[in-house]
Amino acid sequence: MTSPLRVLALEPYFDGSHRAMLEGWIAHSRHQWTTLGLPGHKWKWRMRHAAVTFAEMVNQRTARGESWDVLFATDMLNLAEFKGLVNAAVHRLPSVVYFHENQLTYPVRHKDERDLHFAFTNLTTALAADAVWFNSAYHRETFIEALMGWLRRMPDHQPLEAVDRIRERSAVQWPGTETFLPRPPRAASPLRILWTARWEYDKNPETFFDAVARLKCQGVPFRLSVIGPQYREIPPIFDESAQRFAQEIDRWGYQADRTQYEASLTEADVVVSTAVHEFFGISMVEAIAAGAYPLLPRRLAYPELLTPLGTAAAEYFYDGTAEMLAERLASLAKVVEYAVDGDRAADRVQAVGRYAWSRRAAKMDAALESL
Repeated sequence: MTSPLRVLALEPYFDGSHRAMLEGWIAHSRHQWTTLGLPGHKWKWRMRHAAVTFAEMVNQRTARGESWDVLFATDMLNLAEFKGLVNAAVHRLPSVVYFHENQLTYPVRHKDERDLHFAFTNLTTALAADAVWFNSAYHRETFIEALMGWLRRMPDHQPLEAVDRIRERSAVQWPGTETFLPRPPRAASPLRILWTARWEYDKNPETFFDAVARLKCQGVPFRLSVIGPQYREIPPIFDESAQRFAQEIDRWGYQADRTQYEASLTEADVVVSTAVHEFFGISMVEAIAAGAYPLLPRRLAYPELLTPLGTAAAEYFYDGTAEMLAERLASLAKVVEYAVDGDRAADRVQAVGRYAWSRRAAKMDAALESL
């Protein structure tokens, strides 16, 4: 085994899943890490200034004698700009950029909201890196396809060969997730439904609450936990639903304490997604690992998550409509023990076991060494 590498990690948006992924890897890695992170808000400003800010920070450190073997950055850093601003020793480091998301296929509420300058930053960052890692095969393929289509629409000097270079140096590196102890025996209660996504439009909360409202109108008993991070602009459906389902709510709001977050996962019978955007889905994988029964729209990265189950995975998908979601939830409510017990639950936990940090960290460590 080679000696541990000294890794310089740059994260312009050190919050949420970005932070969880990096801290989880470092906790299980055999390498030595120096992590520089910026607060997780104002993402557009982070993409604009992070290269300048990090270059200054890194140059100060190298002036004090610090050095590294490899550079790890994420997609919100303009890596090409950063390399042009740091000293030669850091500029020459082998580098990998990790795409949690991208600004070409990330959904926007209105077409004119998309700033393609940020998409071009993603392009130059990928070209400046020695390796480009995506958090799912779905993410890699949709980004590369969209990138090629976008560049073909440019007026001239279309760098189409750049897309092939990015593909050649790209790989899928799933983020790791935590593991969970076996569930305690289930206490008698109605079906316990969990929503664990960000409180934002791209997670499509309207469809989720529509389905839950249908259950209530049908007289189906249920308990409800709606967690996940919140930002400045919370869709109004959440305030409306807090009042509408006040008698059914067990947990409401972001579970900042890890113990409470894990408890919300292990309490849930079924975890639901209605997302119209998901490049991976860490919270969904963790809920499944904790024993919850997933109900997922058959789109985005979700089919990839349950690939090890083969054709048996079909029962965990629905067509994305509130009607079918309510129908599936009502069926589970009639046989609630089916959602958490038996061989199927063990099969689900085993299927997402490939994402556990005990496996992922070693593979990602080795991928860094290969640089």
